[in-house]
Amino acid sequence: MNLLKAASTVSVLTLASRVTGLVREALIAGAFGASALTDAFNVAWRIPNLLRRLFAEGAFAQAFVPILATTRERDGDAATHELVDAVGTALLWSLLATVVVGVAAAPVVVWLVAAGLPRFDDAVWMTRVMFPYIALISMVSLAAGILNTWRRFAVPAATPVLLNLAVIAATLWGAPWFARLGLEPIYAVAAGTVAGGMLQLAIQLPALARIGYLPRLGIGPARIVAAWRHPGVRRVLGQMGPAVLGVSVAQISLLINTHIASRLAVGSVSWLNLADRLMELPTALLGVAMGVVLLPQLSSAQARGEQAAYSAMLDWGLRLVVLLALPCAVALAVFGQPMLAVLFHHGQFTARDVVQSGAALLGYGVGLIGIVAIKVLAPGFYARQDIRTPVRIAIVVLLLTQALNLVLVPPLRHAGLTLSISIGALVNAAWLLRGLVRLQVYRPSPGWGAFVLRVLLACTVLGAALAWAAHAIDWIGLQAHPWWRAGLLAAVLGGVAVVYFGILAASGLRLREFMRRA
Repeated sequence: MNLLKAASTVSVLTLASRVTGLVREALIAGAFGASALTDAFNVAWRIPNLLRRLFAEGAFAQAFVPILATTRERDGDAATHELVDAVGTALLWSLLATVVVGVAAAPVVVWLVAAGLPRFDDAVWMTRVMFPYIALISMVSLAAGILNTWRRFAVPAATPVLLNLAVIAATLWGAPWFARLGLEPIYAVAAGTVAGGMLQLAIQLPALARIGYLPRLGIGPARIVAAWRHPGVRRVLGQMGPAVLGVSVAQISLLINTHIASRLAVGSVSWLNLADRLMELPTALLGVAMGVVLLPQLSSAQARGEQAAYSAMLDWGLRLVVLLALPCAVALAVFGQPMLAVLFHHGQFTARDVVQSGAALLGYGVGLIGIVAIKVLAPGFYARQDIRTPVRIAIVVLLLTQALNLVLVPPLRHAGLTLSISIGALVNAAWLLRGLVRLQVYRPSPGWGAFVLRVLLACTVLGAALAWAAHAIDWIGLQAHPWWRAGLLAAVLGGVAVVYFGILAASGLRLREFMRRA
């Protein structure tokens, strides 16, 4: 399999997801601004999404995919079918119980996440509405894990678009309808989130049926008990324990940051949320896409004992991180405000909101390469079913991040929160890399020194060009000319991309080398 082709497929579809996600955020920002009610919605939105990252796309995926790939390689189709059915049954009933508890305990959950919210009751109501989303998206992640292991990457990568389209529809048409009913218009966006989760699950089921792995979910007590007793389920649960701890470390850090932001200036939660959206664009296009492709392939290589191929795949992934994430980090750091102005500066979203969101985005730019690199390095441990090492590293990094918050938040306010995350991510990535090298799981291929120098040279020119464009053009002042402003943004970003890859080519870097790394 050509890894670059597979990763490119995931990246293109993820780009569609992120573009529609930016449209979603732009519409919400324009309709509701950065107000106390929007802060309440963002907290309510964050709670099921934190659980999604913690369980569905986090601990569950890390534990399930390597075991699924190993079972397929070593034990055959019959055992794999049994594993899928048992895991699906156990997951379904666990999720139903989680939703019931979550809806009942919503006031406590919101208080733990953001006790300082002025619109606390609204956040509780919207959390209850959106909590079933965690059950839907967790089943989507089960389906995605199966499809990715069978190298069917397209459908799982495309499903987030459906969530964004549902939320966009709720913002454009549902919100006015709710207003006519005497309800808060933003409540419609919460309802649209659940509708999007239903659509995401619905599109996965035919894809599973086509490969013959649509789970047969047990309903009766005997089948439920049998599922929990299945050895594969126990292995997944055994791996999920440390995986939950590891993923929860990052989410705990995010929860703490949300709690701190809720006690800063009104709008801080929303400013951080919009900075997150732009930061997640390169993170998803690069890190998530490569992680999705690499984890099942690394797991299969590990099961077959192909250590040279294992190391070569990691090397390929890390070179792509440097090649593509470093210029993105420079762009976020020096060109964040123009991008925010084009995307969000309209309606109730003011020039001050652009500036404050830009400050948060600058903090993310400092550590973007670390944030993306973790998505490649951590699977190097997960595929070996070693989840404990990344967990230990993540716990230390959590403590470091919160110590940095004590130093950085008082002078930098909400921007200090993103800067502390970035510094922690750089430490985390360096530590993971050192661990893989010491275990001799990863052996860097020759030519890294010259490769990094070429990328740094091209990034220096790119950064200088973007810094000039950021100050030479009054991006905020062009609010009355949105299409002209968007055209300028596209021209600048397209121009610097051509310059960047042109310098790399002129310095002797051949992109065809990445095509051969398969």
